[in-house]
Amino acid sequence: MSGDKGKRNSVSRPNDHKRKDSKSKSQKDTQKPKDKVGDEEMTVVVPPSKGDAGKNEDVAMNGTDEAKPKDPPVDPKAKAIADIKANLTLLEKAVSLFDPRFTLRVLRNIPSVRKQLSADLLARVIIETYTTPTPTSFALLKALGDEEGFPRADADAWVKKKDSAQSASKKSDTAPKEILAEVDVYFSILIQVYFYDTKNIESGAEFSEGLIGYLKPLNKRTLDSLAARAYFYHSLFLEETDPKPPSPNAAVVSIRKTLLDALRTATLRKDQDTQAAVITLLLRNYLSTSHITQADLLISHTQFPDSAANNQVARYLYYLGRIRAIQLNYSEAHDHLIGATRKAPTSYKASGFYQASTKLLIVVELLMGDIPDRAIFRQPSLEKILSPYLQLVQAVSSGDVNAFQNLTQKYSSVFRADSTYTLILRLRQNVIKTGIRMMSLSYARISLRDMCLRLGLESEESAEYIVAKAIRDGVIEATLDHEHGYMRSKDVGDVYSSNEPFDAYSSRIRACLALHDESVKAMRFPMNQHRLELKKAQEARERERELAKEIVDGEIDEEDGPGGDFEGI
Repeated sequence: MSGDKGKRNSVSRPNDHKRKDSKSKSQKDTQKPKDKVGDEEMTVVVPPSKGDAGKNEDVAMNGTDEAKPKDPPVDPKAKAIADIKANLTLLEKAVSLFDPRFTLRVLRNIPSVRKQLSADLLARVIIETYTTPTPTSFALLKALGDEEGFPRADADAWVKKKDSAQSASKKSDTAPKEILAEVDVYFSILIQVYFYDTKNIESGAEFSEGLIGYLKPLNKRTLDSLAARAYFYHSLFLEETDPKPPSPNAAVVSIRKTLLDALRTATLRKDQDTQAAVITLLLRNYLSTSHITQADLLISHTQFPDSAANNQVARYLYYLGRIRAIQLNYSEAHDHLIGATRKAPTSYKASGFYQASTKLLIVVELLMGDIPDRAIFRQPSLEKILSPYLQLVQAVSSGDVNAFQNLTQKYSSVFRADSTYTLILRLRQNVIKTGIRMMSLSYARISLRDMCLRLGLESEESAEYIVAKAIRDGVIEATLDHEHGYMRSKDVGDVYSSNEPFDAYSSRIRACLALHDESVKAMRFPMNQHRLELKKAQEARERERELAKEIVDGEIDEEDGPGGDFEGI
């Protein structure tokens, strides 16, 4: 072995010298490092020079870049059709497992396909889903028949399948697959969304009325969330129908009986989704026509479901806050609006509700005599839209009556559109009270005549009345001298010696505890999971009884039992 090894080394050395010489020459030209020598495979296989390898690699890399196939662009319509078909699978799973979370997931996926909805897309999906024509599928296609882009040739060919499908079903024993009612309602909701987005209000109202009639006899808990969404769009269609609110003859008045019947049926069936949706729709309906008394009676005679969805709770608290603000119950309105803003989504896609609730909350805080935090107006989604309200807060906080009146005249159209104009008009007394409070802090004594000139009041009698009311309400700490006609301020005490810090902390603690309770109530667990745990516990107890019985009978010693000692006897 040593001789062979020496021969092998003697043979390889000249080749190595030759290769080293060639590499030394190439190294001078290309300045490349030397290869290591000493392995048998390296003596046989001569690697190419690095210059050639680099060229080959560059060519190969260029070739792979050019030959690499690019991802084809995704057709948005094809993706929308695939998403709709995937939602049908989720609906079937919701019915088979009796789990409403799959239905909620389907409803949350509607915005992703909303932009691609068209008569052509909806008709094609319906034709592909309903292999055998049914009365419901005929009604769906009939509703889309007058729309632009409707595939009439495909619809006619699909209708011709009816006779052939009936004859085939008679010959064969297997019946065609039955389409679930949840699928019918889901397609109907998509058609409602399409009509609403295309501003086809008349067709949408007519179609929605037929859908409500279809839903009334159905009593399935898997349809609850779908039925709630159908009622929501039906109410939206009637709000856009002439005459519009706040006219007393508005078309929304005609839907009240339908909504009240739906509320009664949902309460009897314990359909909490439809119950929560219908209550919020009724409150919205009453407020649109300024029927505050009827809305208050509805609140007093109904109980909002505790397990309602978060969006429905936010809407209910917002409408409840508006009603209480109109009824001069500002503290309760403030609590409801705080809850609505906390539950409202702050994303740019759903910032409209958050903006509306924040506007009303600012006005209510001003009516309560508080000044809203300036950080509210610095939020990106609120900075531009709350510009008139920021000027309103500045006018109220400064106590300038003239600036307040000019501001209400300038932005009257904006405040009317936000339904806060009548509440803002009530702020005049608060502006005067704020001015009086600032004067009480600035002057130890001031005459009523000077107060009239500074606040723009008509007479000294009105100034005296307003000051007396401010003293009684606790806005200022002062005394009135009726004979000499002046107001004398008292020394301001320490705030921390009063109960105000305690009340502030108590309100925050109550809000945190309420949020914790709501979070616990909103937790969801797998259905029938407790039964499995009870079954396992029962089996464990039976094994313990059998083991105890064997120990008593003498078949097993106590030392052979689990843990050596058994205390279950």
